[in-house]
Amino acid sequence: MGESEWREFVLTGTRTGKLATHRADGRPHVTPVWFLLDEGEGGEAGRGTGTGGGVGTGDGQAVPMVVFTTWHASLKHKALRRDPRFSLCIDDQAPPFSYVMLECTAGFTDDPDTVRFWATRIAERYMGPDRAAEYGERNAVPGEYLVRATIDNIVSFQGVAD
Repeated sequence: MGESEWREFVLTGTRTGKLATHRADGRPHVTPVWFLLDEGEGGEAGRGTGTGGGVGTGDGQAVPMVVFTTWHASLKHKALRRDPRFSLCIDDQAPPFSYVMLECTAGFTDDPDTVRFWATRIAERYMGPDRAAEYGERNAVPGEYLVRATIDNIVSFQGVAD
């Protein structure tokens, strides 16, 4: 997939990302996450803190960052604090089957305005505009973190069964 194709693919509908990290003892851990791409929108609340950069697209355009929220006591949060590298796989489970895997490095913020901004945007994608504010508030509480991750590598395959 090209640049515009993989971006469109990962943001289609309510596909969840399958987040792969590893536990302290080395065992793999995979969990579904709601996510969005940060393409620089959102003003000060949207930017927050965290890592920057990412791989380029070959045309001078920066690759967006992956954003999702996580609770401070969750296994995924603990794993990412220990080692911020992770993979996020987004797949289409209908023939001819396609996927995008993003290899990333996580940065964190617990700034309430930033967490609320992105939690609301993410909720709008997965729960719809009528429930976005409700879920944004529910997830913008002390102990919730926003992960903003640099995309280090992109692997994609369209039409696996073709």
